[in-house]
Amino acid sequence: MKKEKDWEIPFSRPEPTPELEQAGFSPLLTAVLALRGIETPEQARQLIYGGEECLHEAMLMLGMDKARERVLRAIEAGETVAVYGDYDVDGITSTCLVTDYLRSRGLNCIPYIPDRNEEGYGLNCAALDSLKAQGVSLVITVDCGITAVEEALYAKELGIDMVITDHHECRPGAMPEAVAVIDCKQDGDNYPNKNLAGVGVALKLVCACHGDSREIMERYADLVAIGTVADVMPLVDENRYLVKYGLERLMRSPRPGIAAMLRESSIDPKKLNASSVGYSLAPRLNAAGRLGHAATAARLLMSRDETTATALAVELCDLNRRRQNIETEIWQEANRLLAGKTPDSPIVLASENWHQGVIGIAASRLAEQYSLPAIMICLNGDLGKGSCRSYGGFNLFDALSACSEHLLGFGGHALAAGLNIKKEQLEAFREALAEYYRENRPESAPEVRCDLLITDPEMLSVENVRSLDLLEPYGNANPKPLMCISGARLESASQVGGGRHLRFRIRFGRRHMEGIFFSCRLEDLSLHEGELADIAFRPQINEYRGNVSVQMVALAMRRHDPRELCSAILSGDEGALWAACPYCPERSDFVRLWRSMKEGFAVGRDLLQVLNQCLAGMEPERFCLCLMALLETGLLASGDGKIFSAVPAEISGKADLDDTRIMRILHSYLG
Repeated sequence: MKKEKDWEIPFSRPEPTPELEQAGFSPLLTAVLALRGIETPEQARQLIYGGEECLHEAMLMLGMDKARERVLRAIEAGETVAVYGDYDVDGITSTCLVTDYLRSRGLNCIPYIPDRNEEGYGLNCAALDSLKAQGVSLVITVDCGITAVEEALYAKELGIDMVITDHHECRPGAMPEAVAVIDCKQDGDNYPNKNLAGVGVALKLVCACHGDSREIMERYADLVAIGTVADVMPLVDENRYLVKYGLERLMRSPRPGIAAMLRESSIDPKKLNASSVGYSLAPRLNAAGRLGHAATAARLLMSRDETTATALAVELCDLNRRRQNIETEIWQEANRLLAGKTPDSPIVLASENWHQGVIGIAASRLAEQYSLPAIMICLNGDLGKGSCRSYGGFNLFDALSACSEHLLGFGGHALAAGLNIKKEQLEAFREALAEYYRENRPESAPEVRCDLLITDPEMLSVENVRSLDLLEPYGNANPKPLMCISGARLESASQVGGGRHLRFRIRFGRRHMEGIFFSCRLEDLSLHEGELADIAFRPQINEYRGNVSVQMVALAMRRHDPRELCSAILSGDEGALWAACPYCPERSDFVRLWRSMKEGFAVGRDLLQVLNQCLAGMEPERFCLCLMALLETGLLASGDGKIFSAVPAEISGKADLDDTRIMRILHSYLG
């Protein structure tokens, strides 16, 4: 049985400014904009429709003037240039972008992507020897190089100039010596966007060299969009525009290789979005790099022949299926290694049987499964290469820095990193990392954190849900809003997709809605047909045989839990009354409750006792609202004025329950 997840449901009403709805934004979109701090129509239009003004001048980057001068000199002299990339999607798209541009300027340009399994991440001296033998006089790194201090010195000894473009974290006092170093994160860099992907930095270099950013954007925005989404960069401001423009370019006229990938992935180009790039295209491109075939993905992206592109796309899809099988085997073995253990510090596992290119994905699954950072290490003799994935906001880069005495090397981001380690240091590293985690443990956060509680079924109209498309492209820093329906009746549920997925139907108020919960079985939920349910979901438009409806894509579902809202009601939290308005009591509810109070009755001493007193057939939330209204009129009283332990009391005159503050607030929400 799956572990029950902690939920956080917002009970306060979102407070959009009236100007947003008056400007024509739908009620649902207006509520989501309010949650994101958007208060004026001008701010909303900038977020939704922001265009070229979001782009920043490439020459603002520290070192760009030197990089531009050296690349233009190479073009003028007709030098042989190498573009040295990385084997993930960001690195592959970066390599293709710069290679294609330099070839268009007449250069002999050699793309070099290291073999993940044989060479590992970043520059290596053997590769530099090979490039020197091919006549290379300038190496341009993309999506790597910022930590290549020794390799940069070796290149200098070989007589190779180097221009480094990267976007990873810089190590203080350890910058590589090169003709130019471009990285927005280096000290002294004033470029406004510190969150460009590697392919974004590569684009800026090409823009600086070419001079016409519009022409370069039209040629390469599709590659920038794919690399930026795949590397999970924040999709706001400049990145948002780059991805939005790139997606439009992909839908309008995809290059042959991408068109072939879309066909093989069964993606309609007209419906392409950031999600389909992140979950369909990127994994297939990534699979090539993970299994040591990154060059295949690069050839696909640069292919101009449809027949060749189709063959390469089929090969990538086969590689992806192979990657999925290997990943499952690794994940299963990792679980066997953890059998009977409940880890309370970062998971560090090592094996000689694992595939170096796939352990990162398995580490991500472990991190989600155990709610802990996970590090999986492939052993080869006395040496190990590891992939690290964070969880709960734990900064992996800082953690590895603190434990670096046990490592041969490391690099990456706060959320994902790689490391090299000697086998003999494994236990010491595990202990050091556990100690660091205990001292820097992130605050626990709910696993299901909903953005918006839906209390009115009309908020989920087709028109309202369609309006959320204006916030595309969704992604990091601009996620699809996670909504919640609380206390809906589960009318039916059935397994589909060979038993892998759950299709369900609920009654919400007077409306019936259908949904799908992928990779879920009903028995995993401890929930039965006919019971009340809480559902965390993202709405989408479903079109089938001419019928258009709103469908819920559930991310979490549980038996309805009234405790949190009831606690807020009983504590006098007026902000929570918006969430409680569907349970607004009627006169008959008060009469029934009052008549049930026999001699010696007292309200329970705590929340659990109060809920145990709830009348049969009455929702706990409605019961608690009744109690609080009775307390306000004086028909219930206690020594401290609180509801707990209150007892029935006599009052002079007639109690007007509808005139209590709590009922006036509820009626105001109900209109």
